Order: sequence, then C-alpha cells, then structure tokens
Amino acid sequence: MRAAADDPPAGHVVVVGGGPGGYEAALVARRLGARVTVVERAGLGGSAVLTDVVPSKTLIATAEWMTIADRAPELGIRLDALADGDAGPVGAGGAAAVLRHRIDLPAVNARVQALASAQSQDIRARLDREGVEIVTGTGRLVAPDRVAVTGTDGREQELAADVVLVATGARPRVLPDARPDGERILTWTQMYDLPELPERLVVVGSGVTGAEFAGAYTSLGADVVLVSSRDRVLPGEDADAAELIERVFTQRGMTVMSRSRASSARRTADGVVVTLEDGRTVEGSHVLFAVGSVPTTSGLGLEEVGVRLTPSGHVEVDKVSRTNVRGVYAAGDCTGVLPLASVAATQGRIAMSHALGDAVRPLSLRSISANIFTAPEIATVGLSEARLQETGTHYRTSMLPLARNPRAKMLGVRDGFVKIFAHTGTGTVLGAVVVGPRASESIFPLTLAVTHNLTADQVAEASTVYPSMSGTIGEVARMLHQRAQD
Repeated sequence: MRAAADDPPAGHVVVVGGGPGGYEAALVARRLGARVTVVERAGLGGSAVLTDVVPSKTLIATAEWMTIADRAPELGIRLDALADGDAGPVGAGGAAAVLRHRIDLPAVNARVQALASAQSQDIRARLDREGVEIVTGTGRLVAPDRVAVTGTDGREQELAADVVLVATGARPRVLPDARPDGERILTWTQMYDLPELPERLVVVGSGVTGAEFAGAYTSLGADVVLVSSRDRVLPGEDADAAELIERVFTQRGMTVMSRSRASSARRTADGVVVTLEDGRTVEGSHVLFAVGSVPTTSGLGLEEVGVRLTPSGHVEVDKVSRTNVRGVYAAGDCTGVLPLASVAATQGRIAMSHALGDAVRPLSLRSISANIFTAPEIATVGLSEARLQETGTHYRTSMLPLARNPRAKMLGVRDGFVKIFAHTGTGTVLGAVVVGPRASESIFPLTLAVTHNLTADQVAEASTVYPSMSGTIGEVARMLHQRAQD
C-alpha cells in the first residue's frame, strides 16, 4: 500500500468503535485511499475479541478436550486414575469419573484472557501498519460530520469527518432485580475472573450464549442448571438440532428447566438464590444471566443529529449500512441486523465501499452461515425449515445421522446429523443444518452452494474424501436427486 501522503484525496473517515465492524471498515477505507481514524475506549477488537467471541470460544475449546477425554476408554485408551486426594471436580459420566479429570480454572481463565489480549494487539498492529490513526476515548456525534472524543484523561477533541461509521456493539441485558456483582451474579463478560469452578452454576437463558456456557461448564465439571423460559433449549434454532442438544445436555448430567422464567436473583451467605416468576426458587453457588443484549447507542449523540433508532434502541440501516443521515453509517450489533461478528465485519466493509464510491454488493443474509459452539456444534446456512414453511416454499428435505459415517465411528462420534433443504422444482439448495464436531468447518461447502445457487445434484457431483465427515454431506445431497421425467 502507498504511503498516506501519496493517496488520492478520498476524505477523512472516523470510525466510532474498534470491533469487527469498525476495524474491518477501517482497513477497507485505507485501501480506498481515505485518511482513517478509529475511536475506541476499551481495546481494539471490541467485545467480540475482549469479552465475548474470542474468550468464550477459547473456554469452550478447553471444555471440548474434556468431552473428547470422556470418550477415551471406548477408543481403547486407558489412563491411571489420580489419587483421591489429588482429584478435583469431575465431569458427569462414567468415563470422567474413572479418569478423574481435573480443571485448573484460574489457569484456563488466564489463557483465555491472554489470547484475547494477544488478538487485540494483533489487530492494533495491523491497523498501525496500514496507517490507521487510533484514538483512545469515547466518541459521540456533535454533528453529522463531527465527532467529539473524550479521552481517558477527560480531555476532549473534535474530529472533522467526511464519513462517520458507528460500530459500538452491544452489552449484556441486565434484569432490574438481578444486578450483576461480578462474584456470584454474573453476565457472560464476567465469567473469566472466577477463582474456582462453580460448584453449582445456574444459567438463566437458553439461547445461543446460555446454551454455549451451560454446555461448556458441564463439560468442565460443574453441576449446571439451565433455566429456559421456552419449551426447549435454543428455541430459535432448527427443531431437530435443538432436540439433539437438549438430549445430550441431560445425558451429561445437566438439569434443564423448561418453561421457567427467572424474575430475580439474590446472594446468600455462600451462593445465590434465583426466584422464578411462578414463585419457585433455584439455589446455586453462582448464576449466569444470558438473557440477551442491548445496543450501545445511548449517549452517542445519534438522535441529536437526526439518526433514526428503532424502538429497541438499534440504529436503523439499509442493506449498504446507511443511516437516514447523509454521511453517517452503522455496522454490527448496534444495528440489530444479525448478532454475528462476521456480519458486523461485512457491514463495515460494505459501508466503506459504498461511502467511498467503490463497487458494492448489498448485504444478503441468505448466504450467511452461523454456528453455535456447543458440543456437538450446530452450523446453519440459508433458509431454516421454519422459514420455508412460513413462506409456503415448496422444498424437499434429506437428512442422515453422523453415527453411520465411517469416520465418525472411528472417532467415537455418535451425536449429529446433516440436513439439506432443496427446492422441489429446481433442486437448488435453499438451506442446510450440520450438527457434529467442527460443524463450523463442515458447513462451508453448503454455504458455497447457497451463495451460488447450486443444486443438490451439483453438490453431489463433487468428490469427497473417504472416510471423512464431509462424506455425509455428499450422501445427503445424492438422496435429494430427482429422476428426470420422460
């Protein structure tokens, strides 16, 4: 890339927020020749890197090793049991009880925080190399083309901008009668300072975040109670996938309380009591509230400069990330489009391409793949079965369990499946669900199929390695073949 002094005059872009939407936008803007300033108060990478995606998935990766170790005896691997005096908390299940797995939670959390910090520093170094100016502080709009920044020392400066991108993310939703204290009553951002494994962890909320943490702490050896206000875990996900995950959770020793809504939580001498709306109580050593998030949009001057917000406080944007105010764009969780780091990054890139006159393709959620990092993982792409039924789309479904896959048998994998939805008339792949180990990796060929409107036959014609987990994808696609009519 050329030095900033030699760049064509593309103007000054000010990005408020250094998460995926912000830093990806900054890189695009620099490549298009703009002077770029990123305003960030907490650290580059935002909550996705510092308190959300990177930390939680690092914790889950550690828990995954415990799950793998539980399968060791059936693969012919024998480990000597630890002496009773050396054994710490153990995971549920016979294998775990024999092997006496031990978790050093402070060491796990130290690694989690170190990796998050390292990722943040890598992002800062990348922005520095690309010539992006980084200002530490809190930004707010004082005009559509001016951003005031209050530094950590209280001093204020104003930045003139040709384009402003708001990428301030979201924060955990807090119940009025369950204020987090960082010790016993927790949000997901506070889980990485625990001095020891919770003896009994109550998780309130059975959406993606709640399910991921509940599954991880069960694998780490905690006694977990998952409080769900809905009929089942992961109510917004594929019904077959959600049913499988709930069955796996209960088999591993988790208690799942369905149709139970928490109203408050209070500390006791050595733990917490969670009160449900029907008057029942649940006791635990700790409680994690994972009841959604709220956009970080208050105090940014958005409404004062005319930017429209939704009733929920999200910034209204179109498919190229524009707000209703000329020159002001927004990306990421503060927009409420889809709470995924990948979507935030895409929104940020699209915003800068549009604002600076480059070719741009509007955001399409149809080809966005998503993953839930439970064990097994749940990966999805395209239209869900519920959406297909809601819209009256004519579709066919093909599904196979992973248990019959030879590679899965070799690895001791029993839980999971591949499901593909294809249009009845054209055979085009409309959506897919993959449940299994590393589903986040396996979904990619189906994401390509949805993105490029491939048919199930075209997917089936591609060669797969034997034996491989992806072989089931090819087999499911072949099952969707329709014989040509005479």
